[in-house]
This record gives sequence, structure tokens and C-alpha cells, in this order.
Amino acid sequence: MLKTILPDENATLALGGAIARGIEPGLVVFLHGDLGAGKTTLVRGVLRGLGFEGRVKSPTYALVELYEVSRLDFHHFDFYRFQDPREWNEAGFRDTFDGRRVSFVEWPEKAHGLLPTADVEITLAIQDVGRVATLKANTPMGIRCLEAAMRPAPVR
Repeated sequence: MLKTILPDENATLALGGAIARGIEPGLVVFLHGDLGAGKTTLVRGVLRGLGFEGRVKSPTYALVELYEVSRLDFHHFDFYRFQDPREWNEAGFRDTFDGRRVSFVEWPEKAHGLLPTADVEITLAIQDVGRVATLKANTPMGIRCLEAAMRPAPVR
């Protein structure tokens, strides 16, 4: 388990960029944290790190935003509005977790018991001015992702 302090939005974006270095097809990341904790900002940092330059918005109302970037199918889910885990099945999301797509999931507890195991879990907690990020790898793919994220960025 890794813990890091994120003093501002730029630090959250930089953490996302670091995580992007370890992204591989099929990766599932659960994002935990209260409203306003920075989950979507972190995803924006990941997407920027993968080379995506377009607008990144919260999928709260759409439930999922799809991005094709760096030859990856990247899905950003937000299950905040779910009242019952069965809504995940009813929305037809089971087929999207197929081992090929990258999935970042906000509010995964709202689909409790139906999602696959997360390779990485990230908890963002509001602390004073900034945030504290706790990162945990649950699988070999998750370990590879976090190891890549912790390596120094290549010099350009």
C-alpha cells in the first residue's frame, strides 16, 4: 500500500500521469472518496498521461464516458446514482469488463458484489488544503501498474 499527499490539483493530475505509465489493457481501477475528493481530476491526469487532449468530464449523469487513447479502450464509470447494485446489470455493463478495456470506476461500492476484482484501488481523502491518496494493488497487473507509476518519469 502506498500513501501520498496531494497538496493541490496539479499534484492530483501528476499522480494520474504517473499511473498512466502502468496502464495495460484489462486494468480495473476502483476510485474511492467523498464528493469533491478529486476522483475525476485523477482520471483526467491518467488520460492526459496517455496523450488524450480533449475534454474529460465526470460521468455522473451518463454513468460512463468512453475514450480511445493510446490504442486503449478506456472507460470511466461513475455509479454514484445507483440505488441498487442490480442497476449495474440492467445498464449492461457486465460485458465491458472483458479483460481488454481499461476501466476506472468511481463509487464501485454501489455495484457491490457484481464488479470484477479491482487490480488497483485508490482512495482519495480530503485533508486540510489538499488530499491524501492511498493506492493498493490487488493483483499482479495492479502491482505492475503501481511499480511503473513509482518509477521516475522518462526525461523528454
